[in-house]
Amino acid sequence: MNKAELIERVSKRTKMTKTQTEIALDAAIEVIQKAVSSGDEVKIVGFGTFDRASRKQRNGRNPKTGSTIVIPASRVPRFRPGKEFKTLVEPVPQSIN
Repeated sequence: MNKAELIERVSKRTKMTKTQTEIALDAAIEVIQKAVSSGDEVKIVGFGTFDRASRKQRNGRNPKTGSTIVIPASRVPRFRPGKEFKTLVEPVPQSIN
């Protein structure tokens, strides 16, 4: 699903216009991005947590030449799904007795 399809589906569920839905979605994404980039976590109960993770410097290999290179440390956005979301994606199997 792309952004346009998401906007269409949310628009139908909320009975908002597509324009209103797009404005709301864009605003939510912008707020999440600004919060995570400043080091805050955004927790949406039942959905998941957006936060910032640090990657240590590490060695890598240039696939073209095969030479070893140093990949510098960096900060990256991370999403950890919540318990309810995980269960929807892969339900817990029933134990066989």
